[in-house]
Amino acid sequence: MGKDKVENEDLIRWGWPEDVWFHVDKMSSAHVYLRLNAGQTIDDIPSSVLDDCAQLVKENSILGKKTNNVDVVYTMWSNLKKTPSMEVGQVGFHNDRDVRKIRVEKRINEVVNRLKKTQVIKENVDLRAEREERDRKEREKAKAVEKERKQREKEELKRKEELAKLRSYESVMKVANMKSNKDCESDDSDDFM
Repeated sequence: MGKDKVENEDLIRWGWPEDVWFHVDKMSSAHVYLRLNAGQTIDDIPSSVLDDCAQLVKENSILGKKTNNVDVVYTMWSNLKKTPSMEVGQVGFHNDRDVRKIRVEKRINEVVNRLKKTQVIKENVDLRAEREERDRKEREKAKAVEKERKQREKEELKRKEELAKLRSYESVMKVANMKSNKDCESDDSDDFM
């Protein structure tokens, strides 16, 4: 979660493709990010986690904190759109159909207090370095997968070549092993009958 609009700007810029962004709809609020595990989608988020994120966003909105029946919007980080004409911390969306809403009727003190107790504040976080490290690891994984795919293709080609050799007459049909009728000695006796 960003502590102010400048930090929100860094979060917008250096978010991860696995991040889900949360914000109070049509009000100023903190930007809250939920990082999904590999292979998870926005549809896999448990409702209890959605509720926690929505409560956290509501709690960190000056106007939303005081208001009941607040809508919280959320979408994948990759759907956030930032143009040069936008103010610091302001975002739009590439595709409005990929934006979802959850209604927060009122503040649930137990949830907010639990989240505050488990809150970890990190100072001097280098979001760019974290993103670059993540991207480097992803590239390494992709290279390893590609290397393994090429190795499997190479082994399959070798196996096919060996199979083709076994099926051919190449090993049997050598000039040194060949004889013709002319090469056979004849003793003028006909053993045929």
